[in-house]
Amino acid sequence: MTRTHAALGGLLVVLAASGAAWALAYPQAAPAQAVVRAVADCAAAVTLGLATAPALEDGRHRTELMHRAEAPLAVAAGVWLVAELCRLVVGAAAAAAMPVTRVGLGTALEFASATAVGRSGVFSAAAAGVVLLLAVAAPRTAPVTVAVAGVTAVGLVARTIGGHMAASALGGAAIAVHALTAALWCGTLAALVLTVEHRGQWARVLPRFSELSLGCVIALLAGGVAGALVVIGSPSQLFGTGYGRVLLIKIVLTVVLLALAWSNRARWLPAAKSHRVTAYLSRSRSLTELAIMTVALTMAAALSVTG
Repeated sequence: MTRTHAALGGLLVVLAASGAAWALAYPQAAPAQAVVRAVADCAAAVTLGLATAPALEDGRHRTELMHRAEAPLAVAAGVWLVAELCRLVVGAAAAAAMPVTRVGLGTALEFASATAVGRSGVFSAAAAGVVLLLAVAAPRTAPVTVAVAGVTAVGLVARTIGGHMAASALGGAAIAVHALTAALWCGTLAALVLTVEHRGQWARVLPRFSELSLGCVIALLAGGVAGALVVIGSPSQLFGTGYGRVLLIKIVLTVVLLALAWSNRARWLPAAKSHRVTAYLSRSRSLTELAIMTVALTMAAALSVTG
C-alpha cells in the first residue's frame, strides 16, 4: 500500500466514523465541525509522530529515518494547516448561524478574535504554519526535529483551551493530557508505517515504540477518565445524551485498542525483535490498529463539538 492509498483510506475512515458519530449524537451533533476537527486532529497527530519517530531509531540509523520523514512531514503539516483554517471558517459559520458558503472575511476574523474557540484555533493554525515552514525550509537536524515536535505539541494543546471542557480547570488539564498522549501514540505508529521499510528497522524501532505507547496509554487513560467524570454526572447520561453515546463508543474502541496492543506486545513484538516477521506483516498489523485509532480520534473530535 502506497502513502497515497493509506491517506485516502484514512480519510474514508474519518468520513465513515463522522457519519456514525452524527447518528449517535443526533440532533446534538455538528457533522461539518466534527469532520474538519477530525482531519485536523489526525493530521496533527501524524505530524507529531513524524517528528518523534526518528528518536526510536538507534544513533547510526536515526538520520536516515529523519530524512525519510521529510516529505510526509511537509504533507501532514500542510493538511493540518488547511484543516485548521477550514475549522475556523466552519466554526464562524456555526457561531453566526449561517451557511459556510456565506461566511465572509469579516465574520471569520470576528470569530477568530472575539471567541476563545477562535483564538485557540488561530494559535493552532499558526503552529501548523510554523511546522510547515520548518519542514520545507529548515535542514533536517536533531534540534529542528525537537522544535517541530514541541511546536506541534503546543498547537495540539492550544485547541483544548477553547473546547467543551474549558470552563473546568481539571477538565481542561485532563483533556490536554489525553489529547496529547493519544496523538503521540497514534501519530508515532502512523509515522512508522510511512517511514519504516524493512524488517530490520521494525526490529529496532518496535521495542522502543512499545515502551512509548505504554506510557501514552497510562496517561491518556488517566486524562480520559478525569475528563469524563467532569462531564458525565451519572451513568444514565452515557445512553440518554448524544455526548454520552459518542463517549460510550469511544470507550469501547479504547478497550479494543488496549486488547489489540496487549496482543501485539505479547506476540508481534517478540517476533519482530527476532526478525521473524516480514515488513509487510508489520505494516499490515499497524494499519489495522491505525484504522481503529482513526475511528477513536474521530469520535473524540465529535465529542469536542457535540452539545
